[in-house]
Amino acid sequence: MRLSIKAFARLFVRLRCGSETAAKLGVPAADAKAEGARLLGDPRVRREIKKLDNDDQQTLAYVKTGLSRLAFGQVNDVVALVFADQPSPEQIAQADLFNVSEIKRVKGGGVEVKFFDRQKALEKLFELDPELREQSKADQFISAMTQSSQGDISGLLDGEDEP
Repeated sequence: MRLSIKAFARLFVRLRCGSETAAKLGVPAADAKAEGARLLGDPRVRREIKKLDNDDQQTLAYVKTGLSRLAFGQVNDVVALVFADQPSPEQIAQADLFNVSEIKRVKGGGVEVKFFDRQKALEKLFELDPELREQSKADQFISAMTQSSQGDISGLLDGEDEP
């Protein structure tokens, strides 16, 4: 199966893993690592990746996409793999493990899975989104004005004299 250079480069910039990129584009799991390596060795692919990396708007969009995946992503594939007796290489290659930071076997035959921190991902998304920051500043201003006016009214209701 021959993959499009542009399609591979666009997805690779988001995933940063040649074998995962190839697998997501339909290469069989057994061939994904070799195909990913072959494409990453192609100068045309490297040029396309560099071009995409240099586009700040695109890079910021990919960062936000990645953080959104961490913050809101599902863990169903991980749970299915943990409870499977013998997952096949295809199941592993097709599983969405983006939210996983670590997997290890523990003594006694169990498996320990650690996920990336969703709260930190949300905080980073908030920092990167100027619209959210502006909305937050507006909310803070309105809240301060509301509290200020309520303080004045409550003082009058408590029987205090006007200044």
